[in-house]
Amino acid sequence: MARAPPTGRPLWTPLAHRGNGSDDQPATTLLILDPWFYLAATIAVLIVGIAKGGLGGGIGVVGVPLMATVVSPVQAAAILLPILMVMDALALRAYWRLWDWHNLQVLIPASLIGTALGFTAAGYLSADALRAGVGVIALAYAVQYFLRRATGPGKQSHVVGGLFWGALSGFTSFSIHAGGPPLQAYLLPQRLHRTTFQATSVVFFFVVNWSKVGPYAWLGQWSADNLLTSLVLLPLAPLGIFLGRRLHDHVNDELFFRVVHASLFVIGVKLLYDAGIA
Repeated sequence: MARAPPTGRPLWTPLAHRGNGSDDQPATTLLILDPWFYLAATIAVLIVGIAKGGLGGGIGVVGVPLMATVVSPVQAAAILLPILMVMDALALRAYWRLWDWHNLQVLIPASLIGTALGFTAAGYLSADALRAGVGVIALAYAVQYFLRRATGPGKQSHVVGGLFWGALSGFTSFSIHAGGPPLQAYLLPQRLHRTTFQATSVVFFFVVNWSKVGPYAWLGQWSADNLLTSLVLLPLAPLGIFLGRRLHDHVNDELFFRVVHASLFVIGVKLLYDAGIA
């Protein structure tokens, strides 16, 4: 399992200083040619697409680590983001008008505030501290689910909780690409229908990921080589979303939420591992 960059490195570094992960070997080609990268990236993009298309998005956390077995985690995230944005648009069409607008009215504005805070704080944050905090949240909710397995009506949505978890999700999505656990911490206790949960998550991350375009450009996250590599992998996006949507239609609520909570547990372990705790 690939670790994220250690705390000693800033969250954002100028493109002029980036290469293949080594300071003395700057990138000289516009397109990655390593076949092992494309093997890892193909598997990663399909898993992320299936997760976004039908499994709550949780297991998509393995996307960057898989690609980071061949390239640096920073480059892997930069290559994956444009593909995620296209996946978000495709998933939005697949779940059109199936979302919970009552939740989104609070979550979306809050997420934009969180994204703005993440942009403002870029370069001043401890990435490992953020990973550890979100990892603990993910583990707490996953373990609680499997220990209690409560039945009955879910919790009601409320403005204060939506503002807090929505802003935290936007903030952590921008800063460490881990916006899923805070959103799930808010939505899962409501025990929405699996399709409503999926559609609401799709709309939320469509807004969050597309809101990163300008700030990421300002921080130097877009480069010709990464965008060209993203373009090569892009045809896998609709395939992953299609497979995820079909899978979603063939599972029941109980199995769906088991997978989502198990994914939440994996995310928590991964984030704590990246933070140097697990």
